[in-house]
Amino acid sequence: MSLYNNSMTRYYDHLFIDLADPRTNDWFLIKSPMPGLTILGLYLYFTLSWGPRYMQHRKPFSLKNTLIAYNFIQVLVSIWLFVEAIDAGWGNKYSWRCEPVDFSRTPEAMRIARGVYIYFLAKMSELLDTVFFVLRKRDRQITFLHMYHHTVMPMISWGCTKYYPGGHGTFIGFINSFVHIIMYTYYMFAAMGPQYQKYLWWKRYITTLQMLQFCISFIHSAQLLFIDCGYPRWSVYFTLPNAIFFYFLFNNFYKEAYTTDDKKSLKNGQLKNGTTSNGTTANGTTANGTTANGSMVNGTTANGKTSNGAINNNHKYDKKEE
Repeated sequence: MSLYNNSMTRYYDHLFIDLADPRTNDWFLIKSPMPGLTILGLYLYFTLSWGPRYMQHRKPFSLKNTLIAYNFIQVLVSIWLFVEAIDAGWGNKYSWRCEPVDFSRTPEAMRIARGVYIYFLAKMSELLDTVFFVLRKRDRQITFLHMYHHTVMPMISWGCTKYYPGGHGTFIGFINSFVHIIMYTYYMFAAMGPQYQKYLWWKRYITTLQMLQFCISFIHSAQLLFIDCGYPRWSVYFTLPNAIFFYFLFNNFYKEAYTTDDKKSLKNGQLKNGTTSNGTTANGTTANGTTANGSMVNGTTANGKTSNGAINNNHKYDKKEE
């Protein structure tokens, strides 16, 4: 038993201390995986079990001001991360083909490491998205895609902060921060009330943008299969399948959320008797009974004469009725 404990201790030290980046290893929530896993465990328990039971016989919370403030903060954080990624790396000295991690303690290297760490903290804070859904009883929005995304991203960003805080792997965070600027801006306006709904016609394009980010990230990460710059090539065997999985999850969500709505809208634009939204039936008769050639169904023509030549009560063609 003592030999087993010593082996486990050596393995733990090797995995979580020796292999870790000493610059970031002592930062809050990074040294050990247990605090982060505990938070994720509580998050899953609240979301899937305790939260829905607690809200079952209660009215949904409004949380209007809380949501506005929360989404505004997320927008600011995402803007900061995006600008920092451009200025410190991807718009400056980083190579778009392959970029190793700078493990030095230079101001430039530490700046990148801090940015990766802030990104991790942002992913942890985004767990509140689901908490708010539960408290507002928006259970329909708690999909498998939502839960998978909010559970996996904190773990990935934790691993990047602990072992590889910089380099090639930060590209997905760079792109994702841009997407989140747009996404949380949408959420912020949506939380302000129904009077802003007319300005939120671009919701579906957020999902399109999310799918596009995974395509771009896939192509960018796949370069490591052909180029060696010192960034761990084994990471590709994890990031590429994950990017594909995310893409298909978002694509499936898009089809269910928007393609179905388009079909419903088209169907609702037609009356049960075959009348289209412009009032013309399939056989050419309009909804008021006039055929496509101008003759009334009861035999009265458009110039006011009946089929036997009699003038109708209007006597004239009234220009105002045109």
